[in-house]
Amino acid sequence: MLDRTEEQWKEAGFKERTPVQEQVIPLMLEGRDVLVESPTGTGKTLAYVIPVIEKTDPSKKLPQAIVLAPSKELAMQILEVIQVWGKAAGIRAASIIGGANPKRQLEKLKKQPHVIIGTPGRILELIKQKKIKTHAVKMLILDEVDQLFLAEHTQAITDIVKSTLADQRQLAMFSATLPAEIEEKGKGFTKQAEVVRVERSIGDSANVKHQYMVCESREKIDLIRRIVRMDSMKQEKSLAFMREVRDVLTATEKLNYKNLEIAPLHSDLSKEDRAASMRKFRKGELPLMLATDVATRGLDIQDVTYVMHMDAASDLDQYIHRSGRTGRAGAKGTVLSFVSPMEVRQIKRFAKELNVELEEVTIYRGEWQKVESN
Repeated sequence: MLDRTEEQWKEAGFKERTPVQEQVIPLMLEGRDVLVESPTGTGKTLAYVIPVIEKTDPSKKLPQAIVLAPSKELAMQILEVIQVWGKAAGIRAASIIGGANPKRQLEKLKKQPHVIIGTPGRILELIKQKKIKTHAVKMLILDEVDQLFLAEHTQAITDIVKSTLADQRQLAMFSATLPAEIEEKGKGFTKQAEVVRVERSIGDSANVKHQYMVCESREKIDLIRRIVRMDSMKQEKSLAFMREVRDVLTATEKLNYKNLEIAPLHSDLSKEDRAASMRKFRKGELPLMLATDVATRGLDIQDVTYVMHMDAASDLDQYIHRSGRTGRAGAKGTVLSFVSPMEVRQIKRFAKELNVELEEVTIYRGEWQKVESN
């Protein structure tokens, strides 16, 4: 029985738990360590937020849970969820992220939050300064753990884990993808962790169209410009992926030069610029968000109707992860891949493995046109 979150669950209009929630919530309430693979958009944030709220004692004035995230945006998104779901129970939460005003963060800590959410470097810094006391921390959550286990974060993660008491610490690690090496590394931190894998999907295939356009690299930016300006695309919310930050920068500059304002999202943007991009895109003020894979990890971007692989996905996992941004909860969506003649075979292989219909399209006189196969 979930005493503290049951009312919020009803208010949110949820009926059944998602598969990841069904499997993970009972394990975490039992105090088990978990390693969880679950794609973005499957409800994994609530899979750990609900146990955190249920197991936190609001009468105590020390941090009892720490949630680590690889990016500021993801940390702020998690904070918002915990604040909404923990409000009725009297659970206070605070974000501690790199690049933010240190004095303001110390003010947040003076309010004695029960849950701290943030990026590893800044949280470790405050632990070392004894501004964050971890002896009462019972739960340590690592969200997007494959990113947290990158070389630049590994030592900070290790030190944060070691700062908590081993006999009372519960570790929960979540990721959209959990490769074997990350699983092994995670197990090294945990006590007989239960590994949970939720089947990966790309939404209701009956409602999601999978298409591709054959083009050369030099044509992609002009194609995006033409697509966004098509009458049929005026009401669409499009998210386009490129592999490298430099390519996003170049494409953004060229599209801006053509009087087309888009929302860029990449790791080189300042905190304020990233927040502005997200805000404008979420409100529908800009027609397109152009992003790298890393920049969007874990972010829940609602109502995306078009996903464009400006750089073709390098493997099936990447295709699924990107494409899963559209067609959620039975909504309609379109996945469009820009491929070179050499990449056509690969996109057809992805479609075959996923058992989805794939069609080739082109643009003719400002309208989509299906290319009939020979």
